[in-house]
Amino acid sequence: MNKMRESVFISFLRTFCKSFALVFGIGLGVLAVGVFFSLSAKSVGGEDTTQMIIKPDEEGRRAPLPSSSPVILRIDIHGFIGSRLLNARLIETQLLDSREKMLKNDRVQAIILHIDSPGGTVQDSHDIYASLMAYKKEYEVPIYAYINGMCASGGMYIACSADKIFASSTGVIGSIGVIMGPKFNVSKLMERYGISQVTLTEGKGKDLLSPYRPLDEEGLSSLKDILAYNYKQFTDVVVENRPRVDRNKLINTYGAQLYDPPKAQEIGYIDESRATYFSVLKQLAEAAEIDEEPYQVIELKPSHSLLSNFLQGQSSIFSGRIKHEFELIPGLNTEWMGRSLYLYCPALQNGR
Repeated sequence: MNKMRESVFISFLRTFCKSFALVFGIGLGVLAVGVFFSLSAKSVGGEDTTQMIIKPDEEGRRAPLPSSSPVILRIDIHGFIGSRLLNARLIETQLLDSREKMLKNDRVQAIILHIDSPGGTVQDSHDIYASLMAYKKEYEVPIYAYINGMCASGGMYIACSADKIFASSTGVIGSIGVIMGPKFNVSKLMERYGISQVTLTEGKGKDLLSPYRPLDEEGLSSLKDILAYNYKQFTDVVVENRPRVDRNKLINTYGAQLYDPPKAQEIGYIDESRATYFSVLKQLAEAAEIDEEPYQVIELKPSHSLLSNFLQGQSSIFSGRIKHEFELIPGLNTEWMGRSLYLYCPALQNGR
């Protein structure tokens, strides 16, 4: 009997210890994960960081070279400008990192912009352009742009920072213009069905774009003035940096149209059509006077892009909510609909 009681006690003790160890282990793991995400979140909330990726040179070589070798920095302008993965802050971080750590001592001798973008926000397009122009002036490095796909609107704005612009045989270039919207107005529909709403404001025209009241033509004129200002800024940048482009034809003939590479070259938007990425690299190395020695092509990619949704609490796992959205304009962020855009978007072209 004593042996049986001892066996039951030992069995209970063994089970208790295993359960305690399991709970302790799970708790320790959760704590470690929590610390990791906490530290990572602080990193994301502070300064952004990048990681170096070696890209092929003109001969297709990507073996690491000595730390003293010259570098051509590749910057991708891919997708919507102003999005989480392509904005002025991230490009500025890449430019800053290109002068530090393993790239210090002026290793970066040139920049190649690899462009495939329909454009995006006015602010980010201009800020990226301005950052590249300032970098080029301060460090006296040539910048070439290679278009492999689309270079429209804000993409073209950024491309104007380059000393020369090249395009593949299948690229499309242009769309010099600015747009805002769409903004829908349901005031007449509400009146028809006897629906009313109240919005409290102070300041004339504060609810200018409210969809619940008739459009105010006087108020809309102020927004049109802003678009006109942005448009003049765009055309000034194009004409200043693309001297073969005629301002009068740009405004009255070319407008916001897209063109194939040969036509874009004829207009003056680009310098060479039917180019290849590696031929552009070769010309850029010659322009930077590094063609006689081995050089490295380096891309600096944001290191947190895969985890940022989790770290910033945007995932439904953290929020406990699943977000459903109906895209009125496919691919267009709804937050952009009230902002000035350098963007090629055919679905918006029939606005006011």
